[in-house]
Amino acid sequence: MRIALLSDVHANLHALDAVLADIDGRGDIDAVYHLGDLVGYSAYPNEVVDRLASRGVAGIAGNYDSTVATRYKHCGCRSESARQEELAHLSFAFTCRTVSAETTRRLAALPFSLDLRPLGGHLAGPRLVLVHGTPTLNTVYWTEDRATISASGWRGSSGCRRATSSPSDIRTSPGTGRSAASIS
Repeated sequence: MRIALLSDVHANLHALDAVLADIDGRGDIDAVYHLGDLVGYSAYPNEVVDRLASRGVAGIAGNYDSTVATRYKHCGCRSESARQEELAHLSFAFTCRTVSAETTRRLAALPFSLDLRPLGGHLAGPRLVLVHGTPTLNTVYWTEDRATISASGWRGSSGCRRATSSPSDIRTSPGTGRSAASIS
């Protein structure tokens, strides 16, 4: 089974359309999921959420999705400079003003994780757990390449680099510099 994973679209409808067209053209993708951060930074939050919903692309909430849905005081992003922080606040304010009630409802309904068992839940086989930030909460970040698990959940030092794994096949999305993973 080949799965395409989309992440951090951030309201960039043109990039999303290019990636979806590429996925459609492949003909060998069995399922498509998104890993959150559908909104923020770019100009088309409603259209991006609508496009994925109309195509039946299931997925999870990113930190930006959660904070827009709840009208939190900021995007839940970590900035590396005062200017970056200022721009993040401007982007968040724009996104909150722009999203429709339907988009807000859809963002609020996204789960924090999805547990996929491509061969079925009752059969032994691969398991893929989709998360945005960490397995416990999409607004928690860690900087260590390895995290320890304790009774209180994932632990790591403060920072923004997320722990990553190596999918079997990663392709860069056209024109975005972002990656889309397909796991066999």
